[in-house]
Amino acid sequence: MLVKRIFDVCGALFGLVILLPLLLIIAAFVKFSSRGGIFFRQQRVGLNGNSFYLHKFRTMVTNAENLGLKITTGDDWRITTVGKFLRKTKLDELPQLFDVLIGKMSLVGPRPEVPEYVKLYPPEIQDIVLSVKPGITDWASIKLINENDILAKSTNPEDTYINVILPKKLALAVDYVKRRSLWVDIGIIWATIVRICKL
Repeated sequence: MLVKRIFDVCGALFGLVILLPLLLIIAAFVKFSSRGGIFFRQQRVGLNGNSFYLHKFRTMVTNAENLGLKITTGDDWRITTVGKFLRKTKLDELPQLFDVLIGKMSLVGPRPEVPEYVKLYPPEIQDIVLSVKPGITDWASIKLINENDILAKSTNPEDTYINVILPKKLALAVDYVKRRSLWVDIGIIWATIVRICKL
C-alpha cells in the first residue's frame, strides 16, 4: 500500500528528528556502561518469509545469543543495568525506525520473529502473518507488554513462550492483518504511546 509506505516514511523521519537528542544520549549510555557495541542486530523473518536484520540498542552482554536462549526473561542475567531500563520503557526498539526507513519494517505490523520460531507457525497462519511487513509495534506489543515477567515466573521459559505466548501473538497478528487500515495503525501507535507512559 502506497499510503502506508508514505505514512511509515514520514512517521519514521519525524520520529528520528524529534528523538535525535534522546537517541544520542541512549547510545552514549549503552556504549560507556558495558563492554560491546551500541546496537544489537538479529536475523528476523519479514515480508513473504524473507530474512532481514532487525536493529535495537544493545541491552545485553556481548555474545548474549550464544550464552542462553533466544528469548529473555525479566531476570535474565545477560541483561545489563542500562538494558533493563531500556527494555522496560521499550526505548531499545527505537533504532528500528531506520529499519522502517529502508523498507524492511513498518511502524505497525506483526512483530518479527527469529527463524526458529517462525518454523513453528501453522502453515495457514504463517501465510497470513508474513503477508505484510513486520512492525515496530502491534496489538501483541501492547497486550503482552509484560511478556518478560510472565516468562520469568516459568520453570521452562522457552516452552511457555512457544505454547502460551506465541499462540496469543499469532492470534493478534492474524486479527491485525485481516482488519488493517491506516486508522487502525494510528490507533495502535497511540495505544502504544499511552501504554508505555503508564509503565
